[in-house]
Amino acid sequence: MRIISLISSATEIICSLGCSDFLVGISHECDYPETIIDLPVCSEPRFNVDGSSIEVDNQVKSLLQEALSIYRIKENKISELKPDIIITQSQCNVCAVSLDDVQNALKKILKINPQIISLEPNNLNDVWMDIKKLGNKLNKKVAADEIVNSINDEILHLKKHNHSKSDINVACIEWIDPLMFAGNWVPEIVDIAGGNDLFGLKGRHSSWSNYSELYKKNPDKIVFMPCGYNIDKTKIEIEILYKKREWMELKAVKSGNIYIADGSQYFNRPGPRLLDSIKIMNDIIFDRDRYGFLGKGWEKIDKSFVS
Repeated sequence: MRIISLISSATEIICSLGCSDFLVGISHECDYPETIIDLPVCSEPRFNVDGSSIEVDNQVKSLLQEALSIYRIKENKISELKPDIIITQSQCNVCAVSLDDVQNALKKILKINPQIISLEPNNLNDVWMDIKKLGNKLNKKVAADEIVNSINDEILHLKKHNHSKSDINVACIEWIDPLMFAGNWVPEIVDIAGGNDLFGLKGRHSSWSNYSELYKKNPDKIVFMPCGYNIDKTKIEIEILYKKREWMELKAVKSGNIYIADGSQYFNRPGPRLLDSIKIMNDIIFDRDRYGFLGKGWEKIDKSFVS
């Protein structure tokens, strides 16, 4: 079986099922586990991914207005790899190569007929069902069931260990400029971890907003988890906020409860490591490092971050 995965979360699921040897191609965003990083890359962005959050947003919106795809499929590479299965997604046209892009390339250009599997998770249960869906397709049903059962067991254990939910109000930010609050599975993650998500809508796509809403709600903790950004990139992006008077007046800023999570590796990647995201959020809410992700999966921003 020859598989091309055009979405990083699917690549992780395939590897967790023990099927990494089936992969013959990946997307430009696939970087975990390390064993797959030398595989042929079958997609690339049409915009400068190294720009600031507002520059990326403007480029993406411009491409969409011109009815252009956000990502480019490397048709020749895909044709050369002769896949039996191509895995993509239809959850977000900014996250990865879309189902329409793949179908158009196959029909109009490549003249090949692999099976297309499209994932569209909106909540945690959808993610677990995607693991089972791919398990069934790859003849790894038992392995998929074991993974999902293990995740659910750990979630139950974590909930019991918390004893009771905290009264801590949390704002999870998925994009900085313009402001977007994290939706889909993130509010569930906050709830499981013991906090109260002030803005996200469970099972619904992340929502655009403005900073006046954030200032008005004045959360206890603010967690930055920009889609596609690591911790260092996010640090650069949030510096401008510390020059705003309203930002400096926030409860979370004054109490030193601003956090950065690696959104690219954890919260924005709907695969098995969402369990790690729950553990990260649990440590953020209760201000500790029980699960060992501090420094690699998340950091707390000191009050003197920008002097």
